[in-house]
Amino acid sequence: MSDDNEPGHGNSPAAWVAVVIMLIGFAVGTLAFWFDQPLIVWISVGVVVLGFIVGLVLAKLGYGVKGPRYTPKPHS
Repeated sequence: MSDDNEPGHGNSPAAWVAVVIMLIGFAVGTLAFWFDQPLIVWISVGVVVLGFIVGLVLAKLGYGVKGPRYTPKPHS
């Protein structure tokens, strides 16, 4: 089942950082929406967009799946 052409499915530092930032934004935004705090909801939307941008920047800096600074871990 091992394929050397496998893209990695985003298992890289850039992807992990982006997803964690976006999850925090979604969680805070959901709570703010529930408690009717529109300013915090919009700030959370900005955090989600920021997470996407941080992921792109880290990928461009070489921390993406095919980046030179990323060393994949062997699957067990």
